[in-house]
Amino acid sequence: MPEFMYVAVSRKGDESKGMVEAESRDRAAADLKNRGLVLISLEEPSALSRDVTFSIFQKKPKARDLSVFCRQFVSILDAGVSVISALEMLSEETENKNLRAAIVEAKRSIEKGESLTEAMRPYENLFGGIFITLLAAGEASGSLDVSLSRMAEQYEKEARLKAMVKKAMIYPVAVAVVALAVIIALLTFVVPTFESMFADLGTQLPALTRGVIAVSRFVIGRWYVIVAVVAVVVFALRSYGKTENGAHLYGRVGMKAPLFGQLTVKSSAARMGRTLSTLIAAGIPFIDAITITADTMSNIYFKEAMEDAREDVSMGSVLSEPIAKSGVFPPLVHHMLKIGEESGNIDGMLTKMADYYDEEVEGLTQRLTAAMEPLIIVLLAAIVGTIVISLVLAMAQMYAGLDSL
Repeated sequence: MPEFMYVAVSRKGDESKGMVEAESRDRAAADLKNRGLVLISLEEPSALSRDVTFSIFQKKPKARDLSVFCRQFVSILDAGVSVISALEMLSEETENKNLRAAIVEAKRSIEKGESLTEAMRPYENLFGGIFITLLAAGEASGSLDVSLSRMAEQYEKEARLKAMVKKAMIYPVAVAVVALAVIIALLTFVVPTFESMFADLGTQLPALTRGVIAVSRFVIGRWYVIVAVVAVVVFALRSYGKTENGAHLYGRVGMKAPLFGQLTVKSSAARMGRTLSTLIAAGIPFIDAITITADTMSNIYFKEAMEDAREDVSMGSVLSEPIAKSGVFPPLVHHMLKIGEESGNIDGMLTKMADYYDEEVEGLTQRLTAAMEPLIIVLLAAIVGTIVISLVLAMAQMYAGLDSL
């Protein structure tokens, strides 16, 4: 059946873009009108425009977007609306274009006879493996709303955790940008002005001043070399990080780095506890839950620790033992796991552990920001101070030469 690309305006005045499948252009326009949309444009997409629209320039949905999607899905289903109608309503409400396209395609697949899980599986890269797994468990047990509610909570906690970690980086990055701008302004505008004045003096400048002037000349005349070197270094570091050795090096640095090491460890412990408890509570087999949890770990050492734990558990070990043996998780993790195993309440203990480390991460980000403020200020003062002192020394020498005349 032909597809048409449309741009329309909803009853709320919001612009809506997407694809509609219909027998003809007129039929597509009628379907959109029945949805309450005012049509702006409707055309058949070319292969190029389809690829551009749905893949290249669209951003991946954030955890907050996915959380809202799950919450709305549950609310609509609780109102007695069918899955197909619910997806159609969600596609009109969803702002992220990638997510909207996935919902529309999933709806079409369900209309062709596929289950919700089968329809969503091609978009696992958008939703995550844990979402597809919980979706399948919810459909199999007849508790789809419960699975979606758990996923909404999972996404919300994930978004909150990421926000806390990013919070620690906002101030340092902002100050670094300002510092870089000040340094570039000094080297490209201030120093050249003084250089011309010093040149008229005709005396030997201090070594520090000559060094700063040389740097200024290089920045002005060879700025493209600096840009090229930075680009090459960034590309090389990113490429190396995708190799096994690079992943291990970056993982080790992330765990051992001053100030940031504890943030990495505690945020990983929180993510592990939250994900594993969500999967266990949904009735996912324990081995499968550990496997999916391992895939969610961003640091390779924590990922490998969970993979090793899966192997030990499959051989009959309890999870707390390989977690303790790995040495990467804080001691509290395996202690809480052991209590949960002995009491038969692993998911409850993991949830409490995740809540604890969420609070730890929040407090750590505040302490981290407070500790970095003076360090960044001192570094900025040192760089700018060096430039200023070099100019002051040259001016002092100039005035001394004038006094001797």
